[in-house]
Order: sequence, then structure tokens, then C-alpha cells
Amino acid sequence: MIDKRKFYINGQWVEPVEANDLHVIDPATEEHCAVISIGDQADTDAAVAAARAAFPAWADTPLEERVALVKKLREIYVARRADMAEAMRAEMGAPLDLASNNQWGAGVWHLDGFLEALESFEFEYAMGEDRMRKEPIGVCGMITPWNWPMNQVFLKAIPALLVGCTMVLKPSEIAPLSSIVFAEMMDEAGFPAGVFNMVNGDGVGVGSQLSAHPDVDMISFTGSTRAGIAISKAAADTLKRVSLELGGKGANVIFADADEKAVKRGVIHCMQNSGQSCNAPTRMMVESSFYAAAVDQAKAAAEAVQVGPTTEAGRHIGPVVSELQFNKIQSLIETGIKEGATLVAGGLGRPERVNKGYYVRPTVFADVTPEMTIYREEIFGPVLAMSSFDSEAQAVQMANDTVYGLTNYIQTQDDDKRLRVARQLRSGMVETNGVGRVNGSPFGGYGQSGNGREGGGWGLEEFCETKAISGVPMG
Repeated sequence: MIDKRKFYINGQWVEPVEANDLHVIDPATEEHCAVISIGDQADTDAAVAAARAAFPAWADTPLEERVALVKKLREIYVARRADMAEAMRAEMGAPLDLASNNQWGAGVWHLDGFLEALESFEFEYAMGEDRMRKEPIGVCGMITPWNWPMNQVFLKAIPALLVGCTMVLKPSEIAPLSSIVFAEMMDEAGFPAGVFNMVNGDGVGVGSQLSAHPDVDMISFTGSTRAGIAISKAAADTLKRVSLELGGKGANVIFADADEKAVKRGVIHCMQNSGQSCNAPTRMMVESSFYAAAVDQAKAAAEAVQVGPTTEAGRHIGPVVSELQFNKIQSLIETGIKEGATLVAGGLGRPERVNKGYYVRPTVFADVTPEMTIYREEIFGPVLAMSSFDSEAQAVQMANDTVYGLTNYIQTQDDDKRLRVARQLRSGMVETNGVGRVNGSPFGGYGQSGNGREGGGWGLEEFCETKAISGVPMG
């Protein structure tokens, strides 16, 4: 059993003020794999105080010194790739190939994107006779999720470090092991004491305490829309900045002239990471003349998705993260069946020959209509809902018929139509024809998918305040 009950505060590994153990469960085995501590107000206060004390000196540290430390962190992250991958495998059920490549790789990819964006980022510039300055906002509380642990830690911690902020990280208590490894890396890299702090805890405890803390200047949160609303309310009394990256119910609009791999590509993208991605294309909307063929293709693609152990190599998907998540997904699959959607592939229960672990069958529903629960609710599992549309206008209306607005997808070989539809979709991101966004492109959404943007120059600016100074023109 891995014992990781200490917090990282003010450059030291310290015991919690009061013992409060929590076992981390390996979702592939349903067995305890580690024990951590859950912090409380005294631990939160100590971490915030350390970050507050460290802020003036860190904000005044020359940029090249901050960059050098971040590059040192990168070296350590690369060297300890296997340790990080194993932590994510054990805590959230990512199979080794996924953990070692996509999950681990997201961190270094974002780090490189921030360093590239920094080259053209202007901390001070002229606006007529005024001088404009971008200054670090201060002490940042960072609350990260379990589904893409290092993706989100790097999207928050790296830009904050580069612009001169100090921080307290509260990772998900379900999947804390990777953030503990990250804290070890920060310590080894030699960041000054108090610049980076980490306290494990739950949302009701440490999460709420950070959100309401008068000495925290900003909260950056990634997680559910429900939790994002609670954090916003907790932060309101201190009027701190709140940056939210929340849920999604992405539409994948497939026109009849889409390329031959469009449906298969959409199914695989939906199922990746066991469907536990806020930007997954979980609503597949297909032009009616192509719909029947698309349903057949989706069925074949879903049935080809392999589910397997997290300790074995391969491109299979693993379990979902917890019993709570497993039960929620099972309930929504059952609801889809009861409400009349056509079950095309998968369904209730674990895959065949699997009797342990939170494994979900890759599932496809057809003939899903807007009044159905699975059309509207974020399932956060390997479950695809298919619907048909008759016209371009109807496709846009259906795609926008959601409280979310994170990522939508378009598949057509007509470039004019592709751009025309993309401009009408109410989402922060639109990906077309299977082309991913470039490094540094802003990540974030409309509506109940949150506010703010992460990544690249937008991510750097997210952690800055803007100051205007008159009477001191640029030389």
C-alpha cells in the first residue's frame, strides 16, 4: 500500500494538522492502492499563507529565472515519465499505453505551448502615451479533476508560474497520486518555498475553503458544472476571479458528404479515455440520407473497441474512475433504453468475461430525440447518442440545443459549408474533419461549459491583471 499522507507546504512535506485518512481505489481492481490525507481549514490556511508570503519575491523574480525553473521541471517530468504514468494508471484507470502517451504527453505538450507563447507575450507595452502592464494576479487556488490529471495541472500551474503567481493545488481526492508525483518534481526542480503548495482534500472541505479564502486572489477550476456553480457562489463574497472549465455535450455533425472514416473516427473519439472527457463528441448528428449507413458503421466501430486491463499494453480502454461513476453511467444507459432509444451496441453491465473493476461496455444508441435524458445529460462514459437531421439549419439548431458549449465537431468535404456551420455553433471550440487544434489554441467554452480560456497566450493572460500607467511613456 502506497502511503502518501503528507502535504507539500512552503517547500516541505508536512503532516496534516489532524489525521484524516482516505484510501485511493484502483478502479481496475476495486482494491485500495494508496492512502492519503484529507486536509481541513488549518492545512488550507497554512498553504495559502505560504503562497501569500512567497508571492512578492516570486513576482519580482526575473522572467528568465522563472523560465529556467520551468524548463528544469520539464526535464524531470520527462525523466520520471514511467512514475507519472503508473500513478495515473493506478488512480484513474488509464491503461498503460494511454497513461504513458496521451495522459503523460498532455503535460509536456502544454508546457511547450506556454513557452512558445511566452516568446511573443507582452508584459508591458505602449498605448499612446500610456504604459500597459500585465502583472501576476497573486495567489491562485487550483482545483483539478480526475479524468485528465496532468493535462489540467499543467494548464493551470505552468502559466501561473511563468507570469509570477504563487499557488495552492487541490487535486481530485479520487485521483491524487499523479499530483503528489508532480509536487515531488516541483520540489526537485528547486522552486522557492511557498511558490507551489499542494493540499489534498475534497470539494466540500479544501475546495470550498480555497474558494472562500480572503487571501486567495483567483480560483481556477476544472470539473462538473454543478461544482463550478458552488465554487462561484463560495468565491462571490471576496470577489476573486473565478476561471471555470466545466462540462460538455459536444455535437458531431456529420453531413452525407463526409469522408469515409468520419463515423468511425467519431466513435473512437467518444470512447477515448473510457468516455471521460468533457470535450468528447457524445452526440452524433447525421444527415438523414446517410443516417442508416452511419448507424451500421457506428455499431461496427463500437464493437471493435476493446476493453482490457490497465496493466497490459495495447490501445484498449480501461475502467471508469469509480463505483459512483460506474453506477451513474449504468443508470443513464438504463434510462436510454426505457425512454425508447434504440440500443445498437453495448448496454448494461460489464463487458463479457469481466467480473471485477468499473468497466463499462462501449455503447451506442440510435434514434435519440431531444426530449430524451441521454440527449441532454453529460454521461461521462463510453456512450454515444445518435440522431438524424434533414437540413443544415436543423443541424445547427440541434447542435445548439444544449446548456453546454465546449466543443462541437463538423464533418463535410464542402469547405464553405464547414466554415458556415462552424460560425453558427455556440461553442468555444469547433473541430472539423478530424483535425485537432494547434498547440496554444484556447481551450474553453460557452454557457454552462464555463468561462475563461486555457492554453497558450490566453492561458498566460488568464493569470494576469492589467494595469494602465499614465505619464510614463515607453522609451
